[in-house]
Amino acid sequence: MHFQGFIDNTKRLMILAYPILIAQLIQTLMGFVDTVMAGRVSATDMAAVAVASSVWLPVILTISGVIMALAAIVSQFSGAKAFDKVGKATQQTAWIGVLMSVSLIGLYYLIAPAIYDNVTLEPELKRLMFDYLEFVVWGGPGFCLYLVFRNYSEGLSHTRPTMIVSILGLAINIPANYVFIYGAFGMPELGGAGCGIATAMVYWVMCLGMGLYCLFSKHLKHAPMFNKFYAPNWHEMKNILSLGIPIALSLLFEVSLFAVVAIILAPFGAEVVASHQIVINFSGLIFMIPLSIAMAVTIQVGTAIGHGNIAQAKDTCTYSILFGLVIAVVTAILTLTFRTQIATIYSHELPVIELAASLMFLAALFQFSDAIQVISAGALRGYKDTKAILYITFVSYWLIGLSIGLVLGLTDWIIEPIGPYGFWIGFISGLTAAAVLLAWRLKIIQHRLATQSI
Repeated sequence: MHFQGFIDNTKRLMILAYPILIAQLIQTLMGFVDTVMAGRVSATDMAAVAVASSVWLPVILTISGVIMALAAIVSQFSGAKAFDKVGKATQQTAWIGVLMSVSLIGLYYLIAPAIYDNVTLEPELKRLMFDYLEFVVWGGPGFCLYLVFRNYSEGLSHTRPTMIVSILGLAINIPANYVFIYGAFGMPELGGAGCGIATAMVYWVMCLGMGLYCLFSKHLKHAPMFNKFYAPNWHEMKNILSLGIPIALSLLFEVSLFAVVAIILAPFGAEVVASHQIVINFSGLIFMIPLSIAMAVTIQVGTAIGHGNIAQAKDTCTYSILFGLVIAVVTAILTLTFRTQIATIYSHELPVIELAASLMFLAALFQFSDAIQVISAGALRGYKDTKAILYITFVSYWLIGLSIGLVLGLTDWIIEPIGPYGFWIGFISGLTAAAVLLAWRLKIIQHRLATQSI
């Protein structure tokens, strides 16, 4: 460990990571804009957007996890100077994305009528929710192709286009929401459901913007996507899926855990659920920082491994985890210092603010384990070791984290039940287990490669 090595690695890392971070924050901002603009119509419209998004986002996040494998594949090809192989991998991933998203459209129309008839919701809320989903699902193919283009570009260490195209998406999102929510320029007034059309449009615009950049950029000419057409090849697609499916499932495990806990906490009352949701939402925003670092680490490690530079890959992992912990120290201090003010942004009800502020203490601790586990997982993706991530996240989040949360939150087996505090201790325990196990797996992979190179 050398201080200058840490500084140099951090500079290289941030060049890759900051555009990814801005893009992630802009996508979060799009969801915020949807909620606010729908809320100006009515509380029902806002609730419809919130509920529909909670259904749509886990689905599209799972699909995006599969496509994320492309960044690791392309970065290794780039490091090995095997640029002629990049186009084939990219096109095969595009076929996977198109097949998944088209299948999703068919699945929606197959099962939505039965679900609609059996869901117990206020009629107007249910109608708006399903209208939103029917509109947004048609944006799925555009979003999947955008992700393919994005991971192709990022795998070649060009992350700035992701940021620029995200800004373009936000610029389209706001006026499109205005037109379809409120019925401007002769369009029908669709209320909250109009956000579904706007979101689908944004997906296709981002797909077009990213696709045009990848096609014509001089920075990517050395590894063209379309120098040759490749028909779907099951063997190639299977190899990509073997990397991508574990990534997708590990993301689903984490997202679904938080959703399940929110449901379990419902009997504690609206104030507890609201406080819990405030802390989850704020933690999600903070999580964008280590997540962006992790995505950059995937690229750097993949490139180093492709180049055969095992020592550089190891140094990247070590320095990046250290940088993530430095960031966690800063964000944890800010979280503790401004916990009440943060809670006040979300609610004006004193009991909600007080409970959320007290949960922020646990959320601050949460950030250290979260940084280590997500950056370690990003590094393992760079090494193409994704199955380990799947097994470790399942055991850590569901068997360890949820179990501890249930025991401490709902039972008197150890202490008197402590409700939401118990589940947040469970989150910390699960993430700490994931951090330890993923870092341990990372050391195993590094030792194995070092031994093979001797």
